[in-house]
Amino acid sequence: MTSHNLKVIFLTTFKWILICTFIGILSGSASAFFLVSLEWVTQFRIHHDWIIWLLPFGGLIVGFTYYYFGESVVKGNNLLLEEYEKPQKVIPLKMAPLVLLGTLTTHLFGGSAGREGTAVQMGGAIADQFTKLFNLDNSERKILIILGISAGFASVFGTPLAGAIFALEVVYFSKINFKSIILSFLVAYAAYFTVEFWHIKHTHYSIPFIPEFNLSTLLYTILIGILSGIAALLFSRTTHLWGSLFSKNIKYPPLRPFIGGIFLVIAFAGFGLTKFSGLGVPIIVDSFSNASQWYDFLLKILFTGFTLGAGFKGGEVTPLFFVGATLGSALSLVIPLPIAFLAGLGFVAVFSGATHTPIACTIMGIELFGLQPGIFIAVACTIAYFSSGSIGIYKSQIVKGAKYKLYQKLKQRELEQL
Repeated sequence: MTSHNLKVIFLTTFKWILICTFIGILSGSASAFFLVSLEWVTQFRIHHDWIIWLLPFGGLIVGFTYYYFGESVVKGNNLLLEEYEKPQKVIPLKMAPLVLLGTLTTHLFGGSAGREGTAVQMGGAIADQFTKLFNLDNSERKILIILGISAGFASVFGTPLAGAIFALEVVYFSKINFKSIILSFLVAYAAYFTVEFWHIKHTHYSIPFIPEFNLSTLLYTILIGILSGIAALLFSRTTHLWGSLFSKNIKYPPLRPFIGGIFLVIAFAGFGLTKFSGLGVPIIVDSFSNASQWYDFLLKILFTGFTLGAGFKGGEVTPLFFVGATLGSALSLVIPLPIAFLAGLGFVAVFSGATHTPIACTIMGIELFGLQPGIFIAVACTIAYFSSGSIGIYKSQIVKGAKYKLYQKLKQRELEQL
């Protein structure tokens, strides 16, 4: 190897380490600011419960903002996936402040939404700005998008391993080169430690008792996986259905979250269902020690799908955690296994089914709950992945791999029988 080649390798390596460091620090800092702000608006809403009556006007603010200033970034996470699949133009940096303000507004007034979408979109928008700065081509732009997703996910949940793998898995592994894998882990840890530097604390979940591995426990785990996959399917279809209904019936986009907010405030304030507003983290935590109502997960699916379908901003993952944890918790009344164990399996399995990312979800489960329940988590996430249908929460996600082949075979058999 010539000295020239060594120099090129050194400069390329240095360039990407520099890019990862900057993306990690910037995305991690953005997530830290977002998490602090989110906690503030959540506490303000809790201590000033009258503000939920202003939810329709909060929706109007979000609707107007995106209609007049954010039309190019309104697709959110789907825009990141589309630009990865077919790179066209750099994602506007304004995606970051718009989704930040939109999500904070949604949570301030009590919309049922999550937070990962916000962090991922901020990370993706920040990362893609390095395209022009370093004069990168389309193949290198794809790496930047992976880095943005990885940094955003890892920083907002405090799970760097899962964040790195989620970014790779959500865009489908077969199109990933080895360099992307290394850089995804590097940026995930850079973002994670940045949030740690800002002294941001993440919610702690635990499974204090793991049952013995035997045939009975394995069968119950498979059942949890199947039910979680069905719940994930219902969540994805519900969100897309509401989005389609609002688009078809309300032609002026800013009115969609306003009208949706009216229905939400009637349900939340009028019928005393405020526990389904916001992130719902206290309900998730409680589900690990107290059995949830059998309908809790269904109502969270309904309200989150309605909130996001109407045009409010936020993510889907924390509501998916809510759905999975309360589903598993409720099943503790009929399944003879520890409540925290069942809630933990549902927590990650529903997420796996809705995002088609069983590997990342398995790793996340191990990061959150420890290595001991790892085999059960892997089984539940894999079964949920195969049980959740071919459409997930991200419309632009390309679903391939084992699941894609399975559904293709099933479709072919149906055609042959006709």
